[in-house]
Amino acid sequence: MQCTTAIERAPENYAANVRYVPGCVAAADTREQVVREIRPVLRFHIQCLREYGEPVPEPSSAADVFEVDPVPT
Repeated sequence: MQCTTAIERAPENYAANVRYVPGCVAAADTREQVVREIRPVLRFHIQCLREYGEPVPEPSSAADVFEVDPVPT
């Protein structure tokens, strides 16, 4: 399964979340660590949903990276 994960730099750490699975988040000191951490968090989250008979959302997100020219001041 391919999943899109949003990774954001916060003042003290990095945070990752899988937007189509509410509550599926991880935080770590580095970008590399948070990428490693979000995988088992997502697996655990899906396992819990299944154990409680809840539907497991299908991946529905996509991402693109682009540049924007700065707005003149």
